[in-house]
Parts: sequence; C-alpha cells; structure tokens
Amino acid sequence: MLHAEGMELQTTLDGITPANLGGFFEGWPNPPTPQTLWRILDGSYRVALAVEDGQVIGFVNAISDGVLCAYIPLLEVRAQWRGQGVASQLVENLFVQLGGLYMMDTACDDGLVPFYERFGMVRGNAMVWRDYARQNGQG
Repeated sequence: MLHAEGMELQTTLDGITPANLGGFFEGWPNPPTPQTLWRILDGSYRVALAVEDGQVIGFVNAISDGVLCAYIPLLEVRAQWRGQGVASQLVENLFVQLGGLYMMDTACDDGLVPFYERFGMVRGNAMVWRDYARQNGQG
C-alpha cells in the first residue's frame, strides 16, 4: 500500500467489501450497485483503489490478456474528491502495474482527452455498442 495525501492507494480488494464502494457512477441512469462494482473489481486484471478511513474514494480498473493488451473501462472518483489529484494518482499507479504491455487503451468523452494525454495517451478511434438496460450489470 502506498500513502498519498490523506489516502492510501491499494492494488487489491483486501479489506474492501461492497459497503466500502458507494457513491460512484454519478449521473448514470442505471448504475451498478456496490455489490456489482465489487464483482467488477474482483474480476479485473489489475485495480488501483484510493481509500480513506476505510471507504473507497476512487478506483480504476483494467482488463487484459496479460500479454499484449489492456483496456481501462472505468475510472471513478467521488465528487467531493475531484480536482485533488486522486484520478491522476490512480492512473499513474495502474500504468505502473500494466508496465511492459504493448497497448493500454481506453475510450472517453472528448472533455477527458486532455486528462489522458497527460499520461502519454493519444487520440484514437473507438467503436462502441451499449445496451443501457444492462448498464447496472444485472442479468
């Protein structure tokens, strides 16, 4: 575990339960529950969690083949922690964990492009398909 300005960064779910994972997915019409988020993180190839006083205040995850490629599907920071460098620390930590892979990709809204460019990422094309009825991760 690394220490950073009033929070700890951790790379496992040790000590984390769904009760520690509330307050994310602001503005999503059909968000995953904390239980579903725990399952998402548990099934990920790598994770970075920002934790303060036992509560997860931010997270990022990667899915990967472990050989060449990783995709970063989710980066979330609770509203009261935004603008304080939490997301940057999470991404930096995840990139260290993914070091050695040929490619690390994500898809994001235009407004987030400058954030990811700070980490050496460049614009690319992405194709997406969404079934918003399944956005909460429930069958």
